[in-house]
Amino acid sequence: MNFTPGPSELYFTVPDHLRRALREGIPSLSHRSKAFEKIFQSATDGLRELLGLPAGFHIAFTSSATEVWERSVQSLVAQRSAHLVNGAFSRRFFEISGQLGKTTTALTASDGEGFETITLPPDQELIAYTHNETSTGVMLTSSVMRAGRDQQPEALVIVDAVSSLPYADLDYTAIDSVFFSVQKGFGLPAGLGVWIYNDRCVEKAKRLQSEGKNIGTYHSLLSLHTFALKNQTPETPNVLGIYLLGQVVADFLRRGITIIRKETEYKAALLYGVLDRRPDMTPFVKQHDHRSKTVITVSCPAVIQPLTTYLESKGLSPGEGYGINKAGQLRFANFPAHSKETYELLADSIEQFNP
Repeated sequence: MNFTPGPSELYFTVPDHLRRALREGIPSLSHRSKAFEKIFQSATDGLRELLGLPAGFHIAFTSSATEVWERSVQSLVAQRSAHLVNGAFSRRFFEISGQLGKTTTALTASDGEGFETITLPPDQELIAYTHNETSTGVMLTSSVMRAGRDQQPEALVIVDAVSSLPYADLDYTAIDSVFFSVQKGFGLPAGLGVWIYNDRCVEKAKRLQSEGKNIGTYHSLLSLHTFALKNQTPETPNVLGIYLLGQVVADFLRRGITIIRKETEYKAALLYGVLDRRPDMTPFVKQHDHRSKTVITVSCPAVIQPLTTYLESKGLSPGEGYGINKAGQLRFANFPAHSKETYELLADSIEQFNP
């Protein structure tokens, strides 16, 4: 069982869906065919239901979530963006905005810490959150997620939810855009990003384009949106990935999002409970209300090698730490692909570990 936070364990139904896709010739479908349009619509309709998207939100597909960092800044920012930065991935989003020539502001917290409150600089166009910092295992609180809209209602709010969806129950009245990639919480092979955005984003992109601003080319928001309205993409996409996403989303809907969320919380509580009882391996995130439910990061420098070997002997493969914290940490993904039984085995194994 692969606990790396991405690419992570495949959802258990994926092999069957893949075999069916190969039998039916899905990978070689034309992206201008009616059959592909049905695949596109099935995936997007399922996501709307699973995530509870309100009217006025749209869905487009990209090559990855990383691509959305760049496309969103190109299409939605003329000059200023503000970013909450508390780890490697939120920092990279901030850096990309600066590399594209924007005036960027970082509201910072140390790696492993969240934000109690935030005060945004005035007149921001885009406020960027990383809801779940995959590098450290910090999840932002609902009050901080709401603060951007409350402080600057005219700004667009975008959320990187790469490692928190589908678990995250986001308040779509407080955000305008959210994006993720499929190789984490959706238990799919890498190679597909999902960009969700509302009408406010479309109108902002239209205004920037009318003012002569460069908002990108074939994957500008307006290009993606124009084709998405027809259940199409601007270019030949990852047809197989979109098909598999639609199938797994249907599986999640049959299982029920409430059950998925409750099981995620149960599994997280199991592992955090064990870690809180062990002095030689402790949760990197100290504040309980900032601890991620979907990426659990463990500081264990003194036992990292024997612990890794011990877990792998039981078929449990932990993820390495990330960035500056790589040497002394392990990360454990907690996605729908990780069953309750597997997490019980993981928690029991860590509790019984004797270096």
